[in-house]
Amino acid sequence: MLLTHKENILKFSSLLPSFLSLFLFGSTVKATAMPAAGVAIANWHFDSNRNHLDFTTDENIQPKLQLLTNPTRLVIDLPGVTLGYPQTSQRVGLVIQVIRIEQFNAQTTRMVVTLAPGYTFDLAQVKLQEESPNHWSVQLPQPIRLTATQPKYLEITPTQSSIPTVSNNSTLFAGVVPMHSPMKALEPQIKALMSRYSFLKTGMFFLDLDTGDYLDIGGDRVFPAASTIKLPILIAFFQDLDAGKVTILTMRRDLVTNGSGTMQYERVGKKYTALETITKMVTISDNTATNMIIDRLGGAAKLNQRFRTWGLKDTVIRHLLADLRGTNTTSSEDMARVLALVVNNKLVSLQSREQALDILRRTTIHTLLPAGLGKGAVIANKTGDIGFLIGDAGFVTMPNGKRYLAAIFVTRPYKDSRGRDFIRQVSQLVYNYLNQENPVAAVDSPNSVTR
Repeated sequence: MLLTHKENILKFSSLLPSFLSLFLFGSTVKATAMPAAGVAIANWHFDSNRNHLDFTTDENIQPKLQLLTNPTRLVIDLPGVTLGYPQTSQRVGLVIQVIRIEQFNAQTTRMVVTLAPGYTFDLAQVKLQEESPNHWSVQLPQPIRLTATQPKYLEITPTQSSIPTVSNNSTLFAGVVPMHSPMKALEPQIKALMSRYSFLKTGMFFLDLDTGDYLDIGGDRVFPAASTIKLPILIAFFQDLDAGKVTILTMRRDLVTNGSGTMQYERVGKKYTALETITKMVTISDNTATNMIIDRLGGAAKLNQRFRTWGLKDTVIRHLLADLRGTNTTSSEDMARVLALVVNNKLVSLQSREQALDILRRTTIHTLLPAGLGKGAVIANKTGDIGFLIGDAGFVTMPNGKRYLAAIFVTRPYKDSRGRDFIRQVSQLVYNYLNQENPVAAVDSPNSVTR
C-alpha cells in the first residue's frame, strides 16, 4: 500500500481568532498516482472549523489511535500503508502546533497531531468513526489546558476507538514507559567504539520514549555520581516546593565547599531564594548551593530514603559536595529512571516539571551528550566530572519531535580527554540512529522483567 506524494501537503487558510479554531488550515491531499499493486490513500482532509479529520483509501484498512504524552500527541497509525515520500511536518498554530506524516515502520504510516506543552486532549472524547470500509473520520475535541491539579488528563485512557500503548508482553521502565526492543542494529557500532576505547569503563542506558526501543550496555553498573547527583536532588527540591516547604535559604559556614560554583566566595550568612539556589546548583553546578539544598531537604539520609521510594537502586548520597573521592553513587539506569518519572508527571506538578526541565536546559557544560546531537536538538541534562569519572544524563527532544532519555558514565585515566570524546561519539551514534526514518529494532524483545 503506497501513500503517494503531492507538493504542498498542507495549505494554510485564514487564522481563526477563537480558541475553538486553533488549527490554522484546512487541506485536502489526493494521491497523484496509483501504484501498480497495493492500496493507496485516496485523500485526506482536515476541517479546521470542526476539528475534524477525514481520510479515505481505495481499499479497506484498520486505523489505530493512541495518545502519547509530554507533549501530547494524537497518533493515527495506518497499518499496511507505505509512505512514498520523506517525512513531512507542518507547523500549524499556537496550541495545536504540528501535524506530521511519517513512515513509522516498514508496514505503517503514522499521522501525528502535536499540542503545545501544557495542553492535552481528553482521549475519551476523541472519536474514530468508520464511515465506510475505506472511509474514516477522526473528531478531535477541544484541547484542555493543564494545571498543576490536572495531571490525570495526561494519562492514556483507552476507549473503543483507541489502541493501548502497552501490549500484553511489554514491560514498563520505571512503571511509566513501555519497553519494546533492544536497539540491536546499533549495538555493534557502540561495542566497536568501546573496543577502540578499551581503557575506559562505561555504563550507558538510552530509551526512545515514543517506540520503547532501548540501548542498555551496563546500565545497572554503579559509578561515582559526581555532580549528576544534583539531578535527583533537583527533583526532590521541586517536590518540596510543590508542598510549600521551601522558601529562603541561608549560607552556613559548614555548608561552604570548594570545587565548582561561585557561592563559595560569597559572605557566610547571606540569604538566597530557593529558586536562585537550585538554579545555581544545576546551571553552574554550584557545590555550595547543593549542600544548602541537601541540608534544607532534611539531609542525605532522608534524601536517600526518598530516592528508594522512586525505585532508584544505586543512587546514594554518602558525603556532602565536593565529593572528589566519588563516594556518592548512581547508575545510568537510575538517572534515566528519574527522568522518565519526571517527564511522565509522576514526581512533581506540571509547573514544577517544566521549571525543572528549563533549568536543566540551561546547564553550561556542553562537551558530553550535547556535543553529539544534531542541529536543532534540545537537551535537558546534568553532567558530572571528578577527574577520573565523567557522566551525563539528559532528556533529548529532536527536531522531528522524537524524544529519548540518555545516560552514560565513564571512568578514565585522570582528566583524559578521550573519555569526553567517547561520550560525544556514543551520543552521536545514538542520535543518528534515532534520526533515521525507520530505525531497525530487534524482532523479539527479552521483556521478562519490569524495570
